[in-house]
Amino acid sequence: MKLKYLLGALLMAIFGAAIALFAYTKIVDKPVIAAMKDSSGIEVQKARAYLTSLQTQEGQIDFTYAAELTVHAVVHVHIKMTGSPDNPIMQWFYGDRNSKQREVNGYGSGVIISSDGYIITNNHVVESAESVDVTLNDKRTFTAKVVGRDPGTDIALLKIKADNLPFIKYGDSEQLKLGEWVLAVGNPFNLTSTVTAGIVSAKGRGGLNLNEGPYSIESFIQTDAALNMGNSGGALVNTKGLLVGITSAILSPNGAYAGNSFAIPVTIVKKVVNDLKEFGHVQRALIGVNIKDVESDDADKLKLPEVRGILITRVTDDGSAKAAGLKENDVIMKFDGTDVNTVAELQEQVGQHRPGDKATVTFLRNGKENTVPLVLKNQAGNTSVVTASMDGAGELVFGARLEPLGTPEMNSLDIDYGVKVTDINDGKFKDISMAKGYIILSVNGKKVKTAQDVKDYTNNEKSLKSISGIQPDGTILNYQFGN
Repeated sequence: MKLKYLLGALLMAIFGAAIALFAYTKIVDKPVIAAMKDSSGIEVQKARAYLTSLQTQEGQIDFTYAAELTVHAVVHVHIKMTGSPDNPIMQWFYGDRNSKQREVNGYGSGVIISSDGYIITNNHVVESAESVDVTLNDKRTFTAKVVGRDPGTDIALLKIKADNLPFIKYGDSEQLKLGEWVLAVGNPFNLTSTVTAGIVSAKGRGGLNLNEGPYSIESFIQTDAALNMGNSGGALVNTKGLLVGITSAILSPNGAYAGNSFAIPVTIVKKVVNDLKEFGHVQRALIGVNIKDVESDDADKLKLPEVRGILITRVTDDGSAKAAGLKENDVIMKFDGTDVNTVAELQEQVGQHRPGDKATVTFLRNGKENTVPLVLKNQAGNTSVVTASMDGAGELVFGARLEPLGTPEMNSLDIDYGVKVTDINDGKFKDISMAKGYIILSVNGKKVKTAQDVKDYTNNEKSLKSISGIQPDGTILNYQFGN
């Protein structure tokens, strides 16, 4: 009888333990799924739910969190313009080389970055646009205003009149690691947003010559996420759904995706967007040097401990570098405490600053490391606010559009100043048969670096006595005028 009671008690204990274990696994250890809203207005899960969603039972990364957080904030950008097939923008969008002037429809993607309707896209998507429309992921369409464009970084900022829009928060592209998973979110065909995934293949990728202008910045994030033409201006996000780049280009022999795509790092994007919102024009800071990547021959010649860094090949007369004591053949190793190994990496760091900002440069000279402070300047050699007319993006001067020279041109001509005539309309320069591509070195005996210099040194185009410069074929041609 006693044994019977003992067996019954044991069975009851086992049964109770089973109930307790079941309750624990179903209730106590169950993740909390309490919904909350972030500032973008998108429903998200609490931290533990997010962490558990990143990995499936098979151990694979799950992108559903990042995709759901971002697809509603990526838009379709539709533009209209009139042009001919000789215009490369027309060829890019339409591909018809035989037709005459016609209305052309172009398209791309854009990223909403604030609830009140600011949208980032690529400059090359909207630069020739006569009108821009934006279609949201919920199919609503708005007419967009182009707040500003920057060909040097291929960024443009749009604004639509709308409120309470979903948007993507900025992440930190400098924290990206090679091999890290990223998502490319675009709206290329107005079929609502689409998502592709890939890994970060490289950072600080330069030398592609994709961006325009004398002070272009190329320090791309390279990924193998599948992109096609209409993805331009879309979002590159990490697995947390944070914006780490704006997709810009693909490297392909036929214009279709072939395994390499490139995005502008958000560290550059943020600065450009802030400048366009505040000034309508990018405030680009310059060190005042011509530079190149250190190569093996340079390292041997300068007796460097390793082949790395950026070699200074020229120091401009009125730049920040000269004022700080930097010289030709110095090798830049750090900018403001951040290691830089290539021209692209240095451009990315400098590109986050404005004229007037203070920074430090660490460099090697005669085998010794030195660090000096400097004050960054603009293209005119001062710290004033840069306007559109200073780099030729605005009004014409004597009927011509003028653009500062880029580093490659200055290197090839062995000069460190001058402006190039990029377009000629009716006016004084057309009257004297000045050629497109002519490089103006001085007017009225004064060296020029910007379009604004030409205006200033001619008393706002009222007094022109002389022009010195270089023809497109490399010959010197000077103009003299009467009083």
